[in-house]
Amino acid sequence: MQGFPLQTGLTIATLGLLLAGTRLVAPAIKGPEPAQFTAIVDFAPERVPLSPLSRRSEPEPPPVSRIKLRATATLLDDSAGALDHFYQALWRTEKREQDAASQSPAVTHIVHYGDSPTTADLITGDIRSQLQKRFGDAGHGFVLVAKPWAWYQHTGVQLSASGWQMSPASHFEAHDGMFGLGGVSFVGSGSAHSNIVFQNKGHSAFEVWFLHQPGGGVFTLTADGRTLGRIDTAGDSKSPGFAAFRAELPADELEIRVEQGSVRLFGLSAEKTGPGVVYDSLGLNGASITVLSRMFNQAHWAEELSHRHPDLVIVNYGTNEADFAAFVDRQYEKELREAIRRIHAAVPGASVLVMGPMDRGQRVGGGDVETMPTIPRIVEVQKRVAKETGCGFFDTFTAMGGEGTMARWYAAQPRLVSADFIHPYPAGGKMIATIFTKEVAAGLNRFKLRQTVQNRITGAVR
Repeated sequence: MQGFPLQTGLTIATLGLLLAGTRLVAPAIKGPEPAQFTAIVDFAPERVPLSPLSRRSEPEPPPVSRIKLRATATLLDDSAGALDHFYQALWRTEKREQDAASQSPAVTHIVHYGDSPTTADLITGDIRSQLQKRFGDAGHGFVLVAKPWAWYQHTGVQLSASGWQMSPASHFEAHDGMFGLGGVSFVGSGSAHSNIVFQNKGHSAFEVWFLHQPGGGVFTLTADGRTLGRIDTAGDSKSPGFAAFRAELPADELEIRVEQGSVRLFGLSAEKTGPGVVYDSLGLNGASITVLSRMFNQAHWAEELSHRHPDLVIVNYGTNEADFAAFVDRQYEKELREAIRRIHAAVPGASVLVMGPMDRGQRVGGGDVETMPTIPRIVEVQKRVAKETGCGFFDTFTAMGGEGTMARWYAAQPRLVSADFIHPYPAGGKMIATIFTKEVAAGLNRFKLRQTVQNRITGAVR
């Protein structure tokens, strides 16, 4: 014990220097000039106007380090241990540890709520791919059983369905507020069916999310033509139902078919053995923070979210709210706080990350494109509320270049954003995803360093 004070002092000093260095080498990102875009992401979208939510195959972009950087604030604020649970889970996955409860390889579950880009798995699809490339692929995760919008799609998943009556939470149609995990309720009878094909092979664990209800009907789930189960959804009252199956062999194609009466489904999750990451992309077209704070039945959503046992919940709204300045200034903060409160209540052990909106452009006098003035105000509210409620915060707006980014992206050749100055083309989405995953990796390294030093201090005390 005689050498303890000196050793501990040196350890703490080393930690301080390393953490300071980590912050300095994780600078914020200034938007690249148009001439640099091709070098950043080797992808050229069509020159004609597209659905802003269409995807296509594209090569991996060069490292983000090739983008011009400026050394200012960190893009990912994970101070006060806001993301420690997530980092711990990710580290266990990286080390290929066993889950203590299930004795299966450690899997990190991420749930990402967002608006229209998330609906098409833009940004989220690339984040999923990049995280799984580094930490392991534990499966695609949660998908809806039909397309509420023509552009609903997930990377590596083919979805076809018919016969379903669909009610998204953003349309205010299901008055009981029961929209499952993904925010859409599907009612089907007679010949209603869904086919889901996973292009990324190896899924063997499947779970259908549905509603128990009085008079509920029956549906079947098959995998590659083999029946996994026949599920009766009848119940004394409305309550979440989960039908989990493990196929003897990995399956690529699933079919859900209503066999009797009327059923109400919410979606399906597909996973692999692990270890690895599962990234649920849960987007609703036209959604705002009020979907989580008002439209979801709180008790129902809490049970759905708890069942998913996420290590990280991402709240990614703000673009659609930007149209309503009075709402932003008077009500937005209250709604954001309520959404975060609900998440913390449902999954108190999970980390929560508020992910800021992208830039959003609008034409002004003379035809110039400028950032909507409400976007920076939304970002500032999110940043402050995240810190005050124990959440992490990722500054998407600054990451992509801040004020005027959409004007630069639209002027670039090839363009990185559609003509609405809202929806990125896949190349722009991949750029944001790459910056995000780079920041997550830096945050994980900071966490590892803190844990290592703390363990050394604890060992020295003993």
